[in-house]
Amino acid sequence: MNSLSSPVSVQSTLPLEIQRMHDALAAQKTAYSQNPVPSAHERIERIARLRRTLVKYQDEIASAISEDFGNRSIHETKIGEIMTCLEQCTYYSKHLTSWMKPSKRHVSAIHQPAKAWVQYQPLGVIGIMAPWNYPLLLSVGPLICALAAGNHAMLKISSSSKSFGKVLERALAEVFPNDLVTVINGGGPISDAFCRLPFDEIVFTGSIPVGKTVMAAAAENLVPVILELGGKSPAIVHPSMSLKDAAERISAGKFWNAGQTCVAPDYVFLPRGRTREFVAHMRHFATSMYPTLRNNPDYTSIINDKQYNRIQGYLDDAREQGAEFFEFNPANEELSSVRKIAPTLVANVTPDMALCQQEIFGPVLPIIEYDDIDETISYINARQRPLALYYFDYDADRAEYMARRTHSGHFGINQVLTHVAQDDLPFGGVGASGMGKYHGEEGFYNMSHARSVMVKPRFYALKMILPPFGKPIHKILFKTMLR
Repeated sequence: MNSLSSPVSVQSTLPLEIQRMHDALAAQKTAYSQNPVPSAHERIERIARLRRTLVKYQDEIASAISEDFGNRSIHETKIGEIMTCLEQCTYYSKHLTSWMKPSKRHVSAIHQPAKAWVQYQPLGVIGIMAPWNYPLLLSVGPLICALAAGNHAMLKISSSSKSFGKVLERALAEVFPNDLVTVINGGGPISDAFCRLPFDEIVFTGSIPVGKTVMAAAAENLVPVILELGGKSPAIVHPSMSLKDAAERISAGKFWNAGQTCVAPDYVFLPRGRTREFVAHMRHFATSMYPTLRNNPDYTSIINDKQYNRIQGYLDDAREQGAEFFEFNPANEELSSVRKIAPTLVANVTPDMALCQQEIFGPVLPIIEYDDIDETISYINARQRPLALYYFDYDADRAEYMARRTHSGHFGINQVLTHVAQDDLPFGGVGASGMGKYHGEEGFYNMSHARSVMVKPRFYALKMILPPFGKPIHKILFKTMLR
């Protein structure tokens, strides 16, 4: 076993921060072993503590996240992250008692008399690796689920969220001992070492390439993983759909957080010849929400130079290949110095453009026109399965047709993005967009061990069919059961 595979604290040759992680995991595993199945009351009380500290620190959290971005809307943070986490606290506290109850199971005739059930017990210590785009929601969201399932947890915050990480570490340290919840900040070797620790489960949210690295590292210790990845989530607008309605809903989801959302629409299919009309509606809604951009606190910056330059590279590539651009910058402001990108639609795209191959993760929306709705199905099914697929059509039968012929982590009808905030819906991808689910009761069960239990009474009926074989009971058994 290599040095990064053990949590023991005697590895004095490790760098200080990595040593701290090993020590924290050792402390958490020891604490868990002393109370491996906390009661519903204990779990609810832990979640209540978390809820109180989120309310207390809401302004500091929102300000810190904005500082990390350069500018991130305070209101977006409070609505999209803090309020959502508070609702999750309420949801899990309300339901976890019923989920903890044993699930009675059937015992077949040959094994009677007996009783059987499934008991859901905590896994132990959950490692949570959060990205920078929603640093609170994607760290504390899995934490709420982990606490509801009775686990301890270590949270690894993105190195791009330094200010937020400091606030969260201080806030959670006020209400949780280190051997129950620990926050780890830093990147590079710290991230690499974190995913190599022998947790009982890892929850990772991020890109596909990093997800592969995390999964490979976790495999060294046979640690199961929940991977919430990304991918190119399409939106499809049926010819009968009001382009105004579709544009309003797509613009709300695409430009929220400046498109830096894993389930934001990544490209849109429009009926042939309807691009100009759609662009006009998108322009109206985008400029209504953001009449100015540069100094507008409601319009979020791109997180850092690396991500800004990546998106600009995609735009340059599309421009060189003849794409048509529709930029919504009503005040015609210079934006590069504040690391903002105006809401932009791109038409006349081709499959070999970077915009059509890579997840954009920014306020840029390519448009693909189609003649027949089945073209969109073929296009989607020929590519990796997306985290979300959005279909715009008020006809329920056609929506069902689309749902039956495609795969995606989520299927949204006439809505984008907001399913992530629905407490009772599982969240997760399929195929390249991820594996495993959390949110809802699925999250509780995925962070629990479904332990089977079977009890036999004093009377041991199975002895009747034990060797020697060939007794009358065997003949009856074979005659009745083997048919």
